[in-house]
Amino acid sequence: MEIFLTGVTGFLGGEILILLSKKKEIKKIYCLIRAKNEEEGYLRLEHVFELHGDHFDKNKVFPIIGNLSDTTLSNELINNNRLQNINLIIHAAANTSFGRMYDDLVQTVNIGGLNHILQWVSHLKKLETFVYVGTATICGKQVTNRVVFEDESPNINAAHLVKYSYTKMMGEINVRKVIPEDKLLIVRPSIIMGDSRPIIPRSNVILWALATLNLIRLIPVNPYSDLDIIPVDFASESIVKLIFGKRNHNTYHISSGTESKTNTLLVTNQIANYFPEKPPFKFLNHEFISQMKDWARNRIKPGNTLSDYNEYLDYWKQTFEEKSNLRILFAGLEPYLNFIELGQIFDNSRLINDTGIAYPEPAHEYVKRSISYLKNIDVFEGAIDP
Repeated sequence: MEIFLTGVTGFLGGEILILLSKKKEIKKIYCLIRAKNEEEGYLRLEHVFELHGDHFDKNKVFPIIGNLSDTTLSNELINNNRLQNINLIIHAAANTSFGRMYDDLVQTVNIGGLNHILQWVSHLKKLETFVYVGTATICGKQVTNRVVFEDESPNINAAHLVKYSYTKMMGEINVRKVIPEDKLLIVRPSIIMGDSRPIIPRSNVILWALATLNLIRLIPVNPYSDLDIIPVDFASESIVKLIFGKRNHNTYHISSGTESKTNTLLVTNQIANYFPEKPPFKFLNHEFISQMKDWARNRIKPGNTLSDYNEYLDYWKQTFEEKSNLRILFAGLEPYLNFIELGQIFDNSRLINDTGIAYPEPAHEYVKRSISYLKNIDVFEGAIDP
């Protein structure tokens, strides 16, 4: 079997690559890599394997130099003779930025880049399976406080909190137009945060949001709102099991489901004792976010109710020095707060039934193994590219 994989230097893609590299039935794995040349491509791949001490077999894993945002990509793939015998494509690459300043880039990579891959697919005579890694959040922001099922998406009328989930919805729609149903596997991870193993996560995505909540301590969300969070090792293992197992469907949520759901209160309770020098976590109504942003802009209005929490305002003054720093954090954090408020849980019964995989460990349990990484996250760097 020969595989083409995108997103290998990313959070989930890197874990998928490691698992695939250990399968004996796979002869070759070609990885789309942004690099100046093949030598640099090999170095980037080597770093993926080095992080957790995995073996890098240069006779099995190969870089294919290319960029999803490059309009010549499809022709480059079509004309690459090494890729003629590809049996399996796993498209895991995506720009996951939530910041509005990145909307154009998100669309270029997530929709345009996918279309370049799909243009190449028609030239592959031996393709057996196309795996599209989407997101469960394509269901949209109108779905709140309930369990969401696979057949509810994609819905072209869904409204979205961020451009990212919109582009993943459109990507799924485009894939379904091109790839026959018997060759298509769509996997939709929910929120991926950290790793349940006591190892360095490949990315601080989502952990950044938790580190920021840990820093500000006064949090404008419903602490009991359900959260569907999974560790990256569960996500990657689930996807590989689906690829090589017997499937009764072509679309699956990779999620915590009701069995392993969490909420912000449970997660913050687990980390609170590791930071005794900070004020206790305090949760406010979501509407307080506007007062917090006004306070950070020195525009707070007389009679505001935020002044009832002077302990936290004084703490912010001491911690952030410049209010502009707090504005940066709020700008990056707000989309995450909005997602928390939705209360979405994604049904995972298809996944559990077809793979037999165990339910994931709840985030409020495994997050304790990420405390050392949480302490070292640069929250301001993350806020600039959330």
